[in-house]
Amino acid sequence: MADSGKRTVSILGSTGSIGVNTVDVIRQLGGRDRFDVVAITGHSNIALLAEQAIECGARLAVTADESRYGDLKDALSGTGIEVAAGRAALTDAAARDASWVMAAIVGTAGLAPTLAAASRGADIALANKECLVSAGDLFVEAVKNGGGRLIPVDSEHSAIFQSLEDDQHHAVERIVLTASGGPFRTWSREQMAGVTAEIARAHPNWSMGLKISIGSASMFNKALEMIEARHLFDVSPEQIEVIVHPQSVIHSMVGYQDGSVLAQLGCPDMRTAIGYALTYPDRPKLAVERLDFAKLARLDFEAPDEIRFPALRLARTAMQRGGVQGAIMNAAEETAFHAFCEKRIGFLDMADIVEQVMDDLAAIPAATVMDEVFAADAEARLRATDVIGKREMAA
Repeated sequence: MADSGKRTVSILGSTGSIGVNTVDVIRQLGGRDRFDVVAITGHSNIALLAEQAIECGARLAVTADESRYGDLKDALSGTGIEVAAGRAALTDAAARDASWVMAAIVGTAGLAPTLAAASRGADIALANKECLVSAGDLFVEAVKNGGGRLIPVDSEHSAIFQSLEDDQHHAVERIVLTASGGPFRTWSREQMAGVTAEIARAHPNWSMGLKISIGSASMFNKALEMIEARHLFDVSPEQIEVIVHPQSVIHSMVGYQDGSVLAQLGCPDMRTAIGYALTYPDRPKLAVERLDFAKLARLDFEAPDEIRFPALRLARTAMQRGGVQGAIMNAAEETAFHAFCEKRIGFLDMADIVEQVMDDLAAIPAATVMDEVFAADAEARLRATDVIGKREMAA
């Protein structure tokens, strides 16, 4: 049983950048004295996962990689921490009794565990895009039926969440997502054609994992955030805008029908959004860099170029078509991402492949149950794999 007065939490995806920052926030806010960590999960970084589990005093530690069960068991021998492995174990961990769950497992692997936590009524700190991109309507319904709260952790969606005035949803005119533009903001398509994964992962402002960093470079990350925003804030696709803001100081904005625009500002640091989600509606005291306006020389803005970064256009297409197009777009993008990292396709090929798969599977009907989302996801991955294979043969 949890100690009286402690908040019960679980961290799904603790060894990624969001998870590492979550552990740091918990550390800053009192660690074991304030939080009872029910479960903590990771993938292949067993040493870090074990270190985190011991520091947090987790009751359960899970690795998604079944082949690493013995390694994790050995690393936690004598600690009294329960150990498990595999995808089913991730979902079991999420189903345990934590009142707050950080959902930071990257990709569709995080969908079933996060859904399990939402269905039992946990507050979900959402850092997994696929829950809303692939299964938005079904996931929002699960959160509502479970009785918990959905609190975004992406810096952009957290900014919007913080800028939305109570009982003024009817007055919202537009949601403005800011984008840094990534490392290739000023590059031509010809320059981007030769980009490698090593080059693409170097984000100018944020420290993130490989998947998110490359998604930022291609602006697929922002495209998925557009779809997320539609479901998170119950707005139409036409109300969602993207503006490139290289300094990443304004994290996003909400425009109201009286002409007012409310924005959330801060230094680029994911711990701010994580801390806000963990203690909402309170604001915790965190050791993060403070914004120094005297040293801030300028704030620049520019319209995104959807020719160089077609992912944004594809997001609008997915939202307009509805149904499972978000799931198809996401699955095709994940498949193309892996092929790019394996040097099987070029940087610009990713968007072309995603668009072809979306067009090929545009007739798949909307999902009424989660299994239909998974089926659309699987079909999109197969189709994307086929398209990639044909491109390799033709090269």
